[in-house]
Amino acid sequence: MLTIIREGNVFAPEPRGPKDILIEGSRIGAVGEPGEIQVKGLDIQVVEAAGRIVVPGLIDTHVHILGGGGEGGPATRAPEITIEDIVRSGVTTVIGCLGTDGVTRHMESLLAKARGLEVEGITTFIFSGSYEIPVKTLTGSVRSDLILIDKVVGAGEIAISDHRSSQPTFDEFARLASECRVGGMLGGKAGVLHCHLGDGERKLGLLFQLIRQTEIPATQVIPTHVNRNRPLLGEAMEWIRTGGFVDLTTGPDPEPDSGEAGIEESFELFLKNKIPMTNITVSSDSNGSFPVFDEKGRLACLTIAMQKDLFRKFRDLIVKKILTVEEAASVFSTNPAVFYRLARKGEIKIGKDADLLLLDKDYHLSHAFARGRMMMADGKLIAKGTFSQR
Repeated sequence: MLTIIREGNVFAPEPRGPKDILIEGSRIGAVGEPGEIQVKGLDIQVVEAAGRIVVPGLIDTHVHILGGGGEGGPATRAPEITIEDIVRSGVTTVIGCLGTDGVTRHMESLLAKARGLEVEGITTFIFSGSYEIPVKTLTGSVRSDLILIDKVVGAGEIAISDHRSSQPTFDEFARLASECRVGGMLGGKAGVLHCHLGDGERKLGLLFQLIRQTEIPATQVIPTHVNRNRPLLGEAMEWIRTGGFVDLTTGPDPEPDSGEAGIEESFELFLKNKIPMTNITVSSDSNGSFPVFDEKGRLACLTIAMQKDLFRKFRDLIVKKILTVEEAASVFSTNPAVFYRLARKGEIKIGKDADLLLLDKDYHLSHAFARGRMMMADGKLIAKGTFSQR
């Protein structure tokens, strides 16, 4: 089946103006002026996109596809994510991870879940490991996982500066970063060390020590949840100035006195301090838990992160004129594609995967395509999981 999206206002992410896009199978076959692409004698699906905006599908680089949580016992384990939740959020690519629990949730199940979601329509990758060091892997080491397992793009989420971490020493942390680097090189991948940041006073100390005391570049490591408090966000800006990348986490809007920096506040601060947008990604932490602990370290309450907040914040940043459409598309799609070396993702160009979102004039999601397959049309979900009610 060939599909032509006609006269959509394309942000590739750079603004291209009204264009026709030809989808051939899973790839973008052509991008041309309106009426320029002509296909005759074949069955063609036409999507009229005049008045709509076309952007690359969102890439969510931190998703607990198996569910996360469990800090309050077995009943607090979060549920697995569904293909419906992913598509409704405008997401076409995810990187799955474990979290606090690397015992009852494990790498074999993570890989199986990722493969299942890919059969259902989206693109998936995974991290090896969970919060702890030594890292639990599929093949015996992070290095061999990166070389031998197609879906593994790095190690994570490794917890630091958090009371739930394994309290890794610097030598353990540096050795893991080295495994990621060499495994990535030999496997032709990014080999990213993806680090969970808690509220601990050490903040990004291990990361700064890594680039001071080893030859490993800042681009081998990315800290996530860096907007969990404002002092941590300040260190994140310093990390970017060294050449590193950081990952912000969406979620419910923070309470006024929580100390957390919301997504809008974070980007306003970045812009005020002239931080390059090229070194920032945003993820949802979807289906992971948001636990709150009291001053004695006891669990006070717990809720679950939702992937829908990723698209909500993508839209809010545009509507509130904090970011342009081009900047938002870059941060939520192009930047993660570049950082994680996802060569066919993050841009609307010939030969790239046809991961496309159509937005209406108010920036609501209208259509979604994942690898050329229409997953949503006119705001109605088409994609269904294997065991979903038809």
